[in-house]
Amino acid sequence: MTDTVEKPNQLVAVILELRHYVRTLAISLVVGTFGIYFLIPAILQELQKHLGQKLAFFTVAEPFLAHVKLAFAVTLFVLMPAIIYCLWRGLAKPFKLTSTSLGWFVFGTCFLFYGGSSFCYFITLPFGVDFLLGFQSVQLQPVISIGKFVVFTSVFILAFGFIFELPIFMVFIGKVGVITRNTFERNRRYALLAISIVAALLTPTPDVVNMMLMGGPLYMLYELGIIILKLLRIP
Repeated sequence: MTDTVEKPNQLVAVILELRHYVRTLAISLVVGTFGIYFLIPAILQELQKHLGQKLAFFTVAEPFLAHVKLAFAVTLFVLMPAIIYCLWRGLAKPFKLTSTSLGWFVFGTCFLFYGGSSFCYFITLPFGVDFLLGFQSVQLQPVISIGKFVVFTSVFILAFGFIFELPIFMVFIGKVGVITRNTFERNRRYALLAISIVAALLTPTPDVVNMMLMGGPLYMLYELGIIILKLLRIP
């Protein structure tokens, strides 16, 4: 009877803790977006220089809205360690994670997120942009909207950061016994299908090249998750 009462109490405590975190993070996102907004011209200039693009706008409000969107994306990127910490804190109690495990999960998730974002920014995104603009000709010249450019780059970079966290997710659900390592090994075919669908949904453009640029690393991360489960001797 005591255990039955304690479990709902723990669940309520976790929900209340997450509500506090969500409120704090929401305020931080708003304040951070406002503060970083004034740095966006320099950030946007660097992004244009990195990708070698000239931008245009087609409505009066488009430049302002594009700056706000980019400020929000940069704030989200900067605050990601705090967001990750809050999420793992919420999962620690119900799944009985030790302080050491919690620390490693937070560190690993942050490391993979920024690793994936960096991989996208320095390797995948320039290649993808060059490929997509390779279809221009004398008769067909690109005029890139600042609004769509900001959305394209922001979504692509953040999406890569999130999908690179796949090994951590696999280790977590393997550790708590939701899915075994043997299940991951037996279902590689279905994992490949799921990865293809995810890549199609997350890539800003539906072309095969961008899907492969996301799907290829994602499948390698899937195999990395299996290797880590083996090294940790999680069945």
